[in-house]
Amino acid sequence: MQPLYLLTAVDARRAEQAGSSRATTIAKLTIPSIKFLTVSHSAGGGVMGVDYALPRIEPVEPAFSVKGIDADIFTGLGSRERWTFAGAYRTDRGATVPGRCIIEGAIVEWAPDESDPAEFQGCNHVFKEVVHYEFSLNGEELWYIDANERVMRRKGIDLFAQTRIALGA
Repeated sequence: MQPLYLLTAVDARRAEQAGSSRATTIAKLTIPSIKFLTVSHSAGGGVMGVDYALPRIEPVEPAFSVKGIDADIFTGLGSRERWTFAGAYRTDRGATVPGRCIIEGAIVEWAPDESDPAEFQGCNHVFKEVVHYEFSLNGEELWYIDANERVMRRKGIDLFAQTRIALGA
């Protein structure tokens, strides 16, 4: 039976800068969804259309929110950087395991919440220009994609390898 993973804590930090943890200010993070590109085909003599999955994904949009204003964000706002989204997951079997999402992209949106002095203001940060995205759970690589390497692995299997070979690359 598959274990149940319960998220117990999160962090977002610059992957290559010590001391950039936001563990005490982060409110939530959004690990980007994976959505494969599809191409529709409807044969003139067929009985149905089919959306074929391609070995490519749509652009991903990671995001995170913090409480208060994170002045450090302005250091790299609009520039591509490598970030680590970290999670601690407790299993239904009592173990606590790490989840890691490594992202290289640019924070292109800083959006403070509407607030007043009686409420704690939060700020949302959205990434674009994501060229690298990997996700692992308890040290096992579940997803790896890099636009510049032209590699897309799902649980260690390279889904784009045959395409690179066909192109002679």
